[in-house]
Amino acid sequence: MQAVGSRAALAPAPVAVRPFAARQQAPVGRAAALRVECASLRERAAQAATVVALTFSLAAGAEARLEGVNKPELLPTGEFTPVIDVAGFLTEGEERRIRDRVEALEADTGVKLRVLAQNYPQTPGLAIKDYWGVDADTVVFVADPNTGNILNFNVGDNVDLLVPRNFWSRLAGRYGTKFYWQDKGQDVSIVNAVAAIDNCLREPIGRNQCSTIRGELE
Repeated sequence: MQAVGSRAALAPAPVAVRPFAARQQAPVGRAAALRVECASLRERAAQAATVVALTFSLAAGAEARLEGVNKPELLPTGEFTPVIDVAGFLTEGEERRIRDRVEALEADTGVKLRVLAQNYPQTPGLAIKDYWGVDADTVVFVADPNTGNILNFNVGDNVDLLVPRNFWSRLAGRYGTKFYWQDKGQDVSIVNAVAAIDNCLREPIGRNQCSTIRGELE
């Protein structure tokens, strides 16, 4: 799975301001300091990579916490659904329209769009993988305001071949920014994102595929 969305950025390494006398230090001291600095950078890079790698396993967006979450009790009971709103962002009507659209998309294209609206740590987390049967044809869309940008996507390998990679970042930049969802509402961000994904996946593959982000509530 390819995790897409706002990624944890590496903080720039602090710049050490050395007094003039420090230039007289032996080369061995400078080499040791350089090794320490490089080790620090490698450690930070590894930490950032771990955060991104855990994005899908935790289903908590591109800034997923390092603590594992597995709460199957938050999964819906009864009939299977491709839309899970544990955060209460959507009205019943909005959830029903999204579900109908997602089911039609799967029937027409084979792509399984799955929508999880959560407010970390209130999330089923790992439990959604088995519940939804996530595979290479699945796009897991996690809407979580705690990640800053509310739109976070985990894209299956087969879908990744069908959709231009910059589509997901452009979509997040259009409807997922904190300014947008605080002004319009989390539900509007989610509804527009689902519509844009649906529209994109129905376009013929080609040079101009998904070049325009088209939502629903605009």
